Amino acid sequence: MRIAGLNLNIVWKNKDKNFQLIEEGLKDQEADIFLLPEMFSTGFCMDAAEVSDRNEESLEFLKKISKEKNAAICGSAPVEENGKFYNRMYFVQPDSETVFYDKRHLFSFSGEDKVYAPGNKRVVVNYKGFRILLQVCYDLRFPVFARNNDDYDAILYIANWPEKRVGAWEHLLKARAIENLAFVFGLNRIGTDGNNLFYQESSHCFFADGKEISQKSGNIISAELNMDELKDFRQHFQFLNDRDRFSIDLEG
Repeated sequence: MRIAGLNLNIVWKNKDKNFQLIEEGLKDQEADIFLLPEMFSTGFCMDAAEVSDRNEESLEFLKKISKEKNAAICGSAPVEENGKFYNRMYFVQPDSETVFYDKRHLFSFSGEDKVYAPGNKRVVVNYKGFRILLQVCYDLRFPVFARNNDDYDAILYIANWPEKRVGAWEHLLKARAIENLAFVFGLNRIGTDGNNLFYQESSHCFFADGKEISQKSGNIISAELNMDELKDFRQHFQFLNDRDRFSIDLEG
């Protein structure tokens, strides 16, 4: 399975321009899954009442691209629902079937927890023979939430992770792959946001042994995920059998 992510320089609070940039960036690209960064349509913005989708405009855009490319597409957008705001990660298939994950760990350092409501469930999607865990940015710092209970094969992380803390981003992506015997694809945005935070190109895909397996061409980062290789690796190194076993309370 081929995954391709777009290193997008998100235009602050400008959905139409970002939709245009994504269409241009994915033109002539082929993949089974396309990834877009966290809050791809607006940037990581705390002005939720101003920027949040009320008519599923970001979701409708994803459905359009997914159908045109005949591929799944994944990214997050700020969404208003029942009087609350969510940082919602969508996984959209070509037939418009959609699964979503609301970001669980909200970035209190920036006040995200004061604006957006947390999700209350962990989400794994099944696509083309892969079980895929959906995660957003700050979730990366919480390994218990991402612990592989032998229920997934790959993790997709999408982010707005600034350059000043990019070392943690890169080390933790590799750690999540190694400790969970899984593929880990982390897609970060690039450029500068409306808060003058800079985001360097720092997207990666790691195999279960921590080896980088991604290739980069322009603003596209891609990787081939081979399930047979993963099964062989897990069969040889059966570390998941020795994992700690406990449940996570996601309510509240």
